Amino acid sequence: MTGQITVVGTGTGAAAPAAEVLAGADLVVGGRRHLDAAELPASAERIVLGPLAPALDAVGEYADRGRRVVVLASGDPGFFGIVRALAERFGPDRLDVRPGVSSVAAAFARIGLTWDDAVVVSAHGRDPRTAVNVCRAHPKTAVLTGPGAGPAELGAALARSASGRVLVVASALGDPVHERVERVSPAEAAARDWGTAVSVVLCLDESRAAGPVRTLAGPAVRPAGWALDEGGFTHRDSMITKFEVRALALARLGPRPGDLVWDVGSGSGSVAVECARLGAAVSAVERTADGVGRIRANAVAHGVDVHVVHGDAPDALDGLDAPDAVFVGGGGRELPAIVGVCARRARRTVVVALAALDRVPAVRAALTDAGYGTDGVLLQSARLAPLPGDVTRLAATNPVFLLWGTRTPLFEEGVAQ
Repeated sequence: MTGQITVVGTGTGAAAPAAEVLAGADLVVGGRRHLDAAELPASAERIVLGPLAPALDAVGEYADRGRRVVVLASGDPGFFGIVRALAERFGPDRLDVRPGVSSVAAAFARIGLTWDDAVVVSAHGRDPRTAVNVCRAHPKTAVLTGPGAGPAELGAALARSASGRVLVVASALGDPVHERVERVSPAEAAARDWGTAVSVVLCLDESRAAGPVRTLAGPAVRPAGWALDEGGFTHRDSMITKFEVRALALARLGPRPGDLVWDVGSGSGSVAVECARLGAAVSAVERTADGVGRIRANAVAHGVDVHVVHGDAPDALDGLDAPDAVFVGGGGRELPAIVGVCARRARRTVVVALAALDRVPAVRAALTDAGYGTDGVLLQSARLAPLPGDVTRLAATNPVFLLWGTRTPLFEEGVAQ
């Protein structure tokens, strides 16, 4: 005979478990504060959650003997919580889950915002760079924090490229004495010691946070198309990556939520904007002041956030966080050196667009020397163009070399973190 495992969400504004839930429990598992707040049966064994594996072993031993087990968790235990581990180990049919209010719902409630359009990301026990990049890309994000990935670490990273964000730090949610909800800048968050009571951090771009009424929960729906027509961007004298080239470049870059993409030699920012539309965080590096203005205008026009860096590559790349993917456009004599720097920093792939045949061998060598498997194509296209008399001709576009390198496993351990 196997016993039922009751999982109760507590804290975050929820009342302590009712006496009838705990009555007859043979084993109660939970965090120390949850156990201390509950009236446990005198005969029940209690296990304070630390490492998960020993606790799951004990739950299994009791439940397999038909003994009654209660697990106390924070908020909604099915939302980035212990329900996943319990269901994987024992099967969902053996669980009786009684959810409380999640820390994310409580935090948004405290500041009077809806969160049906928020992105929720967990940094608890995970690499915090994913959470940072999601915060950079999206206007309304909730971050479930953990050791080494709290408000100070998030603030320090965002201060470098998204200093205008507002961080709402919610601590000890549900505690009538110690609960605090504070609004700070990334720099202010980085300068504080927040202790261990932080429940969740909200990251808001208040210029974009108030979106339209939604019918589908979650972040904004991904765009129905990409490789947008050049007419959708402000550019100078047709100096823009053509949509045929952009289509293949985006396929090789693979931008996605949680990624950071560099667009080096950004020009009009068309590649940067398209990567941001697909959910990635983006840093665009541009040497000219008028180019910087065009990138910002194009980002605003398409409703995305692009971190724009005014400076010459490769020096302008020094202060940027390591990217997952890099697009390099343009092509002066310094191009191979720039590609080499990008290749040493990138975690996954580098894509290079260039018009000059003479640069191809050196760029390919720069990718190969950095440990990338390389490939490429010469893209030549002809577009339909109208002629007088209701007839159509083909108008050739300038040929462009597109080279790309994908990092091989041999070199992955040496990538800059």
